[in-house]
Amino acid sequence: MQQIALNMYQTAAIAMMLFVLGRFLTNRIEFLKKCCIPAPVVGGLIFALAHLALRMAGVVEFTFDSNVKDFFMTLFFTSVGYTACFRLLKKGGKKVITFLLVSIVMVCLQNVLSSVLAGVFGWDLRLGLCTGSIPMVGGHGTAGSYGPLMEGMGIESANVIAIAAATYGLVAGSLMGGPTARGIINKYNLKSTESETGVELDDMSAADREKAERVDVDAFTNAAILLIVASGLGTLLTAALNGIEINIGNFHFSFTFPTYIGAMLIAAVIRNFCDAKHIVMPSRALDLWGNVSLSIFLAIALMSVALWQLASVAVAMIAMLAAQTILMYFYARFVVYNIMGRDYEAAVMTAAFCGFGMGATPNAMANMQAVTKRYGPAPQAFFVVPLVGSLFIDFFNGLIITGFLNILPIFG
Repeated sequence: MQQIALNMYQTAAIAMMLFVLGRFLTNRIEFLKKCCIPAPVVGGLIFALAHLALRMAGVVEFTFDSNVKDFFMTLFFTSVGYTACFRLLKKGGKKVITFLLVSIVMVCLQNVLSSVLAGVFGWDLRLGLCTGSIPMVGGHGTAGSYGPLMEGMGIESANVIAIAAATYGLVAGSLMGGPTARGIINKYNLKSTESETGVELDDMSAADREKAERVDVDAFTNAAILLIVASGLGTLLTAALNGIEINIGNFHFSFTFPTYIGAMLIAAVIRNFCDAKHIVMPSRALDLWGNVSLSIFLAIALMSVALWQLASVAVAMIAMLAAQTILMYFYARFVVYNIMGRDYEAAVMTAAFCGFGMGATPNAMANMQAVTKRYGPAPQAFFVVPLVGSLFIDFFNGLIITGFLNILPIFG
């Protein structure tokens, strides 16, 4: 069988062609569009399946340069750090805080469940996290970053399991959210209150708002500077954090953090410092950089997946994903709905929770749009969910996952 090693330029070129293919298909296939499956995921998985067929036929096996993937992965998560505006979290009110806390509890439950089931199936307990909040709440972005990290820690098949679970979560979250909300709305005869208005987040002046939303050469350059500087400083912070060890008698504990955690923290500090000093950041340009980086990173991560590694864990993985689906349904239906107010807005948030709790924030938004299109507007839900899903949950999820990765080896 021929072995072909692709350098970083060739790897990036193929990834971009796969992104174009994925975008073409998602724009024309209704199921892919309805489930909000990202274009690079579609293109990358097509390549992964073709690669699997070629390898099984003994024709060719590809290896890819990971440097370009790691670079854009770090840029993406750095852009996430720049969205962590704690002033907005405070200003959003009780429902934002409540929805965030409910989401954090869900992250912990997903990781506890996946770790316990990993033990039942004889897996490394940390490998179970690849069916927990890494792919569920984290989606493909977090799966594509922690998978290689965990394989570097000697945890075999982590990347392929995490990516496969994230793809399942996208579909399951999209299919589950709407029916769950409709059942609640019909059972309790809930109605939309059209007079409700969303909470106004943006208290900027018109000039500052225009500056934050500007997309030109200066804004794009400034955004690149902010991302690269935070990424560089973040590597130093991550190295410092990874050097921390705790020794108490016979107890030894050392921390392991992914590369981007330091970058996210540095970016969050810079963002909140700028907010305190009323310095306007190029928010729109940062968001665009983050989206582009995520697309490149995902395309490379998905096309690099070695699907043949799933054969030995398929049965256990199906059982673990089924357990996550059941957990999500009962948690969303009976916890999220009740805690968020037992009203129409809470029902819409329940649909959204299924989306981003098993997939990504775009799934949550799609679920809400499907429900509100039929039953009427839910302005509070459309404020709370994207604020938590896009700004804060990835930040807390990364910290919680890192905590589990460091704690689980103690339990074997």
